[in-house]
Amino acid sequence: MAFESVMDDFNKEKFKKLLHYIIHKCGSNSNVGKTVIYKLLYFSDFNYFELYEKPLTNEIYRRLPHGPAPTHFDIAVDELIKEEKISVNPKPLFLDRLQYRYTSLKEPEVDFTSQELEVIDDVIEKLSPMNATQISEYSHGDMPWRAAEDYELMKYSFVFYRDPKYRVREYDPD
Repeated sequence: MAFESVMDDFNKEKFKKLLHYIIHKCGSNSNVGKTVIYKLLYFSDFNYFELYEKPLTNEIYRRLPHGPAPTHFDIAVDELIKEEKISVNPKPLFLDRLQYRYTSLKEPEVDFTSQELEVIDDVIEKLSPMNATQISEYSHGDMPWRAAEDYELMKYSFVFYRDPKYRVREYDPD
């Protein structure tokens, strides 16, 4: 089956709902900024694809030096801000670096299926305690990131070649 052929239709509204839900659940944690949110989105999408062989949001992720990054993130954030669902607040870290802090201003629309919510909540529970450095390093071990060249688009189908540490699906030993 050509898994990449199902990846044609990005679902912007579902991506925005996922982003808002993640921000609502863990955006207030001091370690959660843009980098952590990028990875929570990535693992939600890619873990769901591994489990159910169909996309969650159809977001396109690019291999960046600090790990996977969603290509529609800034557009989704801008729209959520205009809709008064979230706010963003840059906070100085060290040197000339900023941490972008995201706050949910309203309850998110949770119209995910129970399967989708289970995957998303599992990702948030397991990975949101990590800081940006930890979650970036963790994402560098995942096969879709490892298989892509720098700045290249990442292929969802590489989840089927994950190392055991990253697998979320049980496979037959054959």
